Amino acid sequence: MELHNLKPKRGATKKRKRIARGEGSRGGTSTRGNKGAQARTGYQAKRGFEGGQMPLHKRVPKFGFKNINRVEFWGVNIDDIAKIADANKVNVINKEFLVGHGLAQKNARIKILGRGSDKVTKAYEITADAFSGSAKEAIEAKKGKAIVITLTPPAPKAAARK
Repeated sequence: MELHNLKPKRGATKKRKRIARGEGSRGGTSTRGNKGAQARTGYQAKRGFEGGQMPLHKRVPKFGFKNINRVEFWGVNIDDIAKIADANKVNVINKEFLVGHGLAQKNARIKILGRGSDKVTKAYEITADAFSGSAKEAIEAKKGKAIVITLTPPAPKAAARK
């Protein structure tokens, strides 16, 4: 026995039914039932079509919306800043410092939050896109500076229709 002699076991394979190929093969409707779109050639079911029943994607309720004018901020807590600034003996904290130490992402708008405001021991000069009220109070209570970068509005995502 060699590879070119191999054949499937007798009865293991079956010939394909040749439907709609002449008188002797499933005549009339060719196993497609009677009339209707599905009996016709070129029929394709539309995605989500359920035979006329209201499709699932239309039955399920929809909630909420996505505000295109929303400004997303990357929150950084003041206790994290104080810990890293004290370890590096730094008083001036800006976006590059926060990104370099893994507290924020490069293209994010940064907001300084007030968690751990009691851990602020020195006067820091912090530059960010926004500050929470408690964070700003904590920084200024230690004679530090909370400098806000003026926000530029985000670029429109799509051209407005007229």
